[in-house]
Amino acid sequence: MDQIGGGGAMRFSLNLNLPREADSVPAVRKMLRCALAVFEVDREAGEDLEIALTEACANVVRHADGANSIEVRLDVAADRCSIDVSDNGAGFDADAVPDPAQGGDNGRGLFLIKALSENVRMQSTPRRGSLIHFEKAFAGAR
Repeated sequence: MDQIGGGGAMRFSLNLNLPREADSVPAVRKMLRCALAVFEVDREAGEDLEIALTEACANVVRHADGANSIEVRLDVAADRCSIDVSDNGAGFDADAVPDPAQGGDNGRGLFLIKALSENVRMQSTPRRGSLIHFEKAFAGAR
C-alpha cells in the first residue's frame, strides 16, 4: 500500500492483481475496509463502497470470459474514494446490459454500483477487457 502524503493531505493508493475467482472478492473487500478505517470513513459510506466493489469484482468472476485476473485500483483519501476494477476478458456491450427492473438478476450489479457511487464510467473493448470506474465523496472524519 503506498502512502502518499504531504501538507496533511494523506491518501492511500493500492493496486491489486488477483486471480479471477470468487475467493478474491472478500480479500479485496477487506483491503478496502482497512484503507477506509485509516480515515475513519462513515460506516454507511464505507458499506456502500464495499457493496459496489463486491458487485464489480463479482461481475468479473461471473462474466469476464477469457480473463485470468481481476485488477483493482483503490485510491482513498479523507474526503473521497476512487475505484477501478478491470479485467482482460472478452469485453461486453454496456448498452446491452438489461435493466434489472425488467426482471431477472442480470444487470443488478451495475445498477447497484450506479446507485451506491458517483461518476460511474464503464468501458469495454472486444478481446481486450473491461473497466469500471466509480467514486464516492464523503466528509472526512479527520
